[in-house]
Amino acid sequence: MDTSTALLTDRYELTMIDAALQAGTHDRESVFEAFGRKLPGGRRYGVVAGTGRLLELVERFRFGDTELDFLREHAVVSSAALDWLADYRFGGTIRGYREGEAYFPDSPILIVEAGFAEGVVLETLVLSVLNYDSSVAGAAARMVQAAGGRPLAEMGSRRTGERSAVAAARAAYIAGFGATSNLEAGRSWGVPTMGTAAHAFTMLHDSEEQAFRAQVAALGASTTLLVDTYDVAAGVETAVKVAGSGLGAVRLDSGDLLTLVGEVRRQLDSLGNRATKITVTNDLDEYAIAALAATPVDSYGVGTSLVTGSGHPAAGMVYKLVARRGDDGRWVQVAKRSADKATHGGRKDAVRVLDASGTAVSETVLVGEPTGPMPEGRRLVVPLMVDGVADASMTGPSGVQAARAHRELSLGELPREAFRLTAGDPALPTVFVDHSSSSSRS
Repeated sequence: MDTSTALLTDRYELTMIDAALQAGTHDRESVFEAFGRKLPGGRRYGVVAGTGRLLELVERFRFGDTELDFLREHAVVSSAALDWLADYRFGGTIRGYREGEAYFPDSPILIVEAGFAEGVVLETLVLSVLNYDSSVAGAAARMVQAAGGRPLAEMGSRRTGERSAVAAARAAYIAGFGATSNLEAGRSWGVPTMGTAAHAFTMLHDSEEQAFRAQVAALGASTTLLVDTYDVAAGVETAVKVAGSGLGAVRLDSGDLLTLVGEVRRQLDSLGNRATKITVTNDLDEYAIAALAATPVDSYGVGTSLVTGSGHPAAGMVYKLVARRGDDGRWVQVAKRSADKATHGGRKDAVRVLDASGTAVSETVLVGEPTGPMPEGRRLVVPLMVDGVADASMTGPSGVQAARAHRELSLGELPREAFRLTAGDPALPTVFVDHSSSSSRS
């Protein structure tokens, strides 16, 4: 897909460019940084997601004739700005955390180095992607932890926007979900897809038995039959009658799951279907999944809570100018000083400091130009895009697989208390170290 992404932005990005062009400051070398001041909902860690698809969107950030005609018709910017936008191609550098990486308050998740105008225009796109995808990934990771190794499937497409549904499925898979119901996520990003039938299919037929026979004839006895359209016990009995001992699974989408799952398990066993699995899909979140840990559930399907970030549909990230090149050629650290929204200025790097056992103990952020060796630990900031060209290993379906593997590595380093579902402080402190001897501050 080569559709332009240039108008997926806020108007003030372009009016800033227009004013900077007139002031002659549009080309001033600048460093922008995306980070979160805190983790949503008292969570103990976050998970970076969306980076791979963001890089692809940045490569398609072009102002073609259609986009320019709209801006001209609505007098959004001057003719000089239109000329500048017509030639826009991001040619700067983007560094940041790998997709799938754990992050904490003030982690420098994404660092954009370019001329001011070239970098500022990406703000809305960067935040649109990282805020949503990371929110979903953070919620999904907590659900994966609560599931304790039992498989989870993403089923939330009907509870969010049509494009957000694809992004959510991708982020959930990176965070450890095994499959999605969304076919576009399968096509675009290689996420495994799954799905069988809804209650409408059962009600289409004259009886539940007829519906089950039609599904088994089409999909085989190993399919999953939805048994709660009418009466669960009768539905289970009918499912076994139709599919026999080879019935793959039954699905429960309503009722008191804490008691119902056990009842269904006992019924299946009594009918000789000990190998038939039970999957549940009734408005689950991480807390409901944790509550079901002691029941004989085999797998979970999660929808609304997942695609809304389990109550936090945005991760709270911001995109700020943190440094600019001064007239003397040195980097000038810039920062917002307001009491409740203060930022840390300066070009940055970051290291995950580990103890002797390989457990993470801190997020160390280095500010300024390095004057000595990096602290020991795993370096977190890596090149993502150089001279406007994305690292191909981080994009497309292969990038999703790499991010999924990296999430497992990164979360595997966190201390045990990181995985508590109760609200609390971040699992790691973020420690800032001034690594600069030559940069100035403003």
